[in-house]
Amino acid sequence: MRHAISIIFTGTFFLCGSGTVAAAGNAIHGQQLYQQTCVACHSTDYNGVGPAHKGVFNRKAGSAPDYAYSAAVKASMIVWDEKTLDKWLTNPEKLIPGQKMGIKVSSAKDRADLIAYLKTLNDQK
Repeated sequence: MRHAISIIFTGTFFLCGSGTVAAAGNAIHGQQLYQQTCVACHSTDYNGVGPAHKGVFNRKAGSAPDYAYSAAVKASMIVWDEKTLDKWLTNPEKLIPGQKMGIKVSSAKDRADLIAYLKTLNDQK
């Protein structure tokens, strides 16, 4: 019993110790949101109005091949992960002034779900 309490306490400390707790997203709902919101400009496999999203995790912003990024995105030092994608989806212009994306995702849950879906695309390389 004492060991179980120690594990629970350690896990709670680990989750709360950073000062932020990111909710795990639902990739299935994220895929639905992607189909409703993102496909007008993006694809998972090819560049359109926006760059392809397959393999976006751990990729430097502005580095997908054969896409004409804004100078601002190309010059940024951002690498896409949960934190940077959350900031991007919250307000792309605030994260990278001069970028071209005109969509914001105001719901934290929807952002988490979209990010969970985008993360699955790295497994499909």
